[in-house]
Amino acid sequence: MTDAHVNPVNPDSGQDDLPEQMRVRREKRDRLLAEGVQPYPISVPRTHLLKDLRAKYDAQELEPDTRTGEQVSVAGRVIFLRNTGKLCFVRLREGDGTELQVMFSLSDLGAEGLARFKQLVDIGDLLSVQGEVITSRRGELSVQATGWQMAAKTLRPLPNEHRPLNEEARVRLRYVDLIVRPEAREMVRNKAAVLKSLRATFDAHDFIEVETPVLQLTNGGAAARPFSTHLNAFDQEMKLRIALELDLKRAMIGGVDRVFEIGRTFRNEGLDSTHAAEFSMIEAYEAYGDYDTMAELFAELMRNAGRAIGRTTITARDGSDIDLEQPFRHATLFGLVSEAVGETVDVTTDVAALTKLAEQHDVELQPGWNAGEIAVELFEKLVEHTLIQPTFVRDYPESARPLAKPHREIPGLVEAWDLIVNGVELGTAYSELNDPVIQRERLVAQSLLAAAGDPEAMELDEDFLRAMEFGMPPAGGMGMGLDRLVMLFTGAGIRETILFPLLRPE
Repeated sequence: MTDAHVNPVNPDSGQDDLPEQMRVRREKRDRLLAEGVQPYPISVPRTHLLKDLRAKYDAQELEPDTRTGEQVSVAGRVIFLRNTGKLCFVRLREGDGTELQVMFSLSDLGAEGLARFKQLVDIGDLLSVQGEVITSRRGELSVQATGWQMAAKTLRPLPNEHRPLNEEARVRLRYVDLIVRPEAREMVRNKAAVLKSLRATFDAHDFIEVETPVLQLTNGGAAARPFSTHLNAFDQEMKLRIALELDLKRAMIGGVDRVFEIGRTFRNEGLDSTHAAEFSMIEAYEAYGDYDTMAELFAELMRNAGRAIGRTTITARDGSDIDLEQPFRHATLFGLVSEAVGETVDVTTDVAALTKLAEQHDVELQPGWNAGEIAVELFEKLVEHTLIQPTFVRDYPESARPLAKPHREIPGLVEAWDLIVNGVELGTAYSELNDPVIQRERLVAQSLLAAAGDPEAMELDEDFLRAMEFGMPPAGGMGMGLDRLVMLFTGAGIRETILFPLLRPE
């Protein structure tokens, strides 16, 4: 039985028939109360899960009209109801999506009992049912009901195939979307499976999971516009974190050599199909690692997560297949830009030459950008969207990654990569800068930009610099957008992957 049987209407206060349907359902609630029956009892009988009965009896391939003799009490939401005649049929669904048919007959409930069932039960109600496990004449596993109780009376009707939830309502009324659409329920479970796999992979490599503060005094760890708030207890202006980096590095300095966090971060920027104001990030830091060890770890995290939900081969936006089991490509940022513009560009190419290339390829630039910023903009506008197969784009200009370590061979570059898959950035990693003197210079430069009005520039974090002065080991660090990883596996937009995304008020 599918969700096409769900009935009746879209829960939208603009529907003319909604007030009537709600009035009828409220009257049924009132009748239960008048009978001395709670429409929302503290508990109801439940001896078996529907999935357990399915697992036990589906494997036995019972003949039609089989009576097992097993008495059970099950519970679930009514998603299908046919309540005419002497034999009524209900389909119950559990939270995991398992469904089971229940049969209410005149012979088992009596005339008064069957009439009461017909008068009180609607699609959407949560019921507890007692009876014997049987198979119907058509061979369908069922419970032949001898009794039932209301677990929770539903006062609003559900959507149906004639009046389904539109795309906006699916997000705004996510709880209804979960009831009626298996894809929404699958998304929740897939994301949970991905999280479980990620944690297992980190654990296999002896990483320790920690939690760090959401409220921050300064804006650091990324280039993004923060949310601001006020802590009344300290009479102190605070910010919601835009990244997890600085506190995780403090932990590593303290001796937590392999540390990671999966946490919510907040960026007060634009919203679109790949960006949300509140989202989940994963960051990890490995003492005595570098950006190469992080690339190996990142690829393993992705492959294991894909295996966990059976999606190591993904259909790309151009219709091709992305096979995560294959080795990931490595390429340099300047090498890719050179291919795109048809001439050699490297870290020594000056602002004038890069500006001319931007004009030739219709890439808009901001006044005052340095050569590194222009090179990154050329990459993002000309190359990034073309990278379908997983590609580690390596070796960024120093000005673009102020928290990364200078390149071991090429002056002016830092050891950093972004992983691009299906034309979208999925994560980043550095050989982490651990010289506190150079780190101070770069953060001072960033703080001057912030003071000049750049809302995305990092501020000077004296406590972080003090921690670095106690000695931070050479390390590799990585960050991954959890929601973007799930988007890659499922092909959904970011609003679909976040259970309850931020929306404009109705």
